[in-house]
Amino acid sequence: MDTATTSDGSLPDALEAESLMLNIDASLRVHARTQFFSWTQGLLQNMIKHELLICALRNGEPLLFHVDSFASSPVEPAPLSEMFRRDTSLVPHIIKTWEDNYFRPVSVDSGSGSQFAQAALARELSRIGTSAVLAHGTYDVFGKVSSLFLFTSKPGTATARQSYFAELLVPFLHLAWVRTQVSRPASEGGASPGAPALLTAREQEILRWIHLGKSNIEIGAILGISPLTVKNHVQKILRKLNVQNRAQAVGRGLALRILSL
Repeated sequence: MDTATTSDGSLPDALEAESLMLNIDASLRVHARTQFFSWTQGLLQNMIKHELLICALRNGEPLLFHVDSFASSPVEPAPLSEMFRRDTSLVPHIIKTWEDNYFRPVSVDSGSGSQFAQAALARELSRIGTSAVLAHGTYDVFGKVSSLFLFTSKPGTATARQSYFAELLVPFLHLAWVRTQVSRPASEGGASPGAPALLTAREQEILRWIHLGKSNIEIGAILGISPLTVKNHVQKILRKLNVQNRAQAVGRGLALRILSL
């Protein structure tokens, strides 16, 4: 069952107040995706515990979103982003519940027993064990959603206290994430001027398809090469970027401006 979460009525104690100020200070220092990742998966966890953070920024009408996700464990951001954008049940319900709750944080269960269990996004959240969703966002002067943040975690993790902290910190979360978008202008084709020195043109192309969630077989079909050739390119990309998996390669590519969001 969904619940509209509220503050427990008490002000932050001394330790909470200190952690709150540290988080606000950290948010103001965020100017790149890697910094956003370090903050949200580090210090912010002291206030709002989550396994996965999905960030959605409205970029058009009707509700079209630019979406990204952040998690300490390996999670492919591109497929999750696509699931969020294509979702027609869980996401609209969260937005409607949030609006009906006067733009206060809300808690939604997306697990196997919920009405959203068959939606692709809900299935993925259940697969990674984070079916409990704490949602909060920002809105414009017309009362329309500007951004939406989903803190997903294991059932029973989210509390009214964390909802209270979400209400305090999400405005800073929004501003920090927006800064990561506007302070990283990408050159034509999504690569920075120095990118070719690190990855070849073919490797950059394959990394961009990885960012879009394509498998080796799909990339091979798109580029007219064999999946084995794609696999060899992927291994070279991982070595050159000094990362362990595809998700980390995408994150590193974004940080180095080889990729653009």
